[in-house]
Amino acid sequence: MQLSEEQVFALAPDESSKKSGRELANPAKWVSKGVNELALWGECQGSGSKPYQAQVDLVNIAFKCSCPSRKFPCKHGIGLLLLYARNKADFTNRDMPAWVAEWISKRSERQEKQATQKEKPVDEAAQAKRRQAREQKVSDGIEELLQWVKDIIRNGIISIPEKGSAWFGNMARRMVDAQAPGLAGMIRNLSEINFYRDGWQTEFMDQLLRLYLVTTGFKNNDTLPPLLQQDLRTWIGFTQNQEELKEQSGITDTWLVLGKQVTEDDNLTVERNWLYGVGSDQYALVLQFMVRGQGAQLAFTPGLFIQAELVFYPSVLPLRAIVKKQLNTEKVQQYKGFANWQQVAEAETSYSSTLPFRSERPFIIEQVRPVYYDQQWWLQDNNNALMGIKSGFKSIWKLLSLSGGEALNMAVVGKENVYEPFGVWYQQEYKIL
Repeated sequence: MQLSEEQVFALAPDESSKKSGRELANPAKWVSKGVNELALWGECQGSGSKPYQAQVDLVNIAFKCSCPSRKFPCKHGIGLLLLYARNKADFTNRDMPAWVAEWISKRSERQEKQATQKEKPVDEAAQAKRRQAREQKVSDGIEELLQWVKDIIRNGIISIPEKGSAWFGNMARRMVDAQAPGLAGMIRNLSEINFYRDGWQTEFMDQLLRLYLVTTGFKNNDTLPPLLQQDLRTWIGFTQNQEELKEQSGITDTWLVLGKQVTEDDNLTVERNWLYGVGSDQYALVLQFMVRGQGAQLAFTPGLFIQAELVFYPSVLPLRAIVKKQLNTEKVQQYKGFANWQQVAEAETSYSSTLPFRSERPFIIEQVRPVYYDQQWWLQDNNNALMGIKSGFKSIWKLLSLSGGEALNMAVVGKENVYEPFGVWYQQEYKIL
């Protein structure tokens, strides 16, 4: 796999790792280094007597290093990959040392073991019994949650800021006990609203209404279309067997990785990868979950094009998908965007009427520029319509430097009236922000 410097930096967990990795992308820092079709490796001399051993699985991008850093990948992994991107000719050793060969071998054995476990017969009777027991737990939990929501409405929301996080936390834990983790997450999102900001009431009621729609919808699940039933189950926290999904036919296309969002919760890292199919004009969200110290199963680098077959989860508005097959491919400039914010608003209206409790989605919109108005940043289209940029967007100055005040085609992700820019097309190249 060949990555550009920009794509290597996109793998870094934070800005300090980018800076440190850049400093380590110096041949003088490395005692040894090598590469073959399976792995990239190197020994970096640090402050200790023994050099740190860094290695990268090039088949399914994953990192390992002997340094004590808890970041993933660490600065040594970023520095090694960056050095390789700059000076491939310097990596002449193709014989893996024992510490690299052992790691690659263990990864292969683990994948084979997982494949073997999947082939074991399933006790369908026991599985059906567990499924029925969970359904009952969820139903009981929903009854409590609906009563909680109705009490909020009866008493009014003026005193909600005084409740404190523990009040929300108690109900969230009850939903975890009811085996409805999706509902628990929605309640935690309610508690994270900034109650000291003007207009918090609108955001609170919007999320509370979404919670109410999901719970009441599940109670009436039998009367709804099958795909909408599946959407409701997904929001509540029922999972779907990915191996069964992979048996279905998907959409094979050249996909541009528009952007990546990474969040951490204790020891779990969640990676949200937003893709655009250049031939199908289809957007996709691929989620990856990683326990600290483990690498992602698949590599999604913003700005990179991949040739892949994606299978979408059942939904009235398909977005989340899994990768059935993936191969790297050359860059493709073909894409189709929305002409202005009016077209985006019309699409959003259609999406909301189909799935009223949906989450954010990506869009490609043509010819928009960042403008500062009324003490905040906006994206202005050629009709002078304004759309708000998500609060806390950290790359506004990079966006300004690329645009120079001129309009650019842009990839964004968001919902309704707030969007976060992911990248722009600058001089016929997609630049991540």
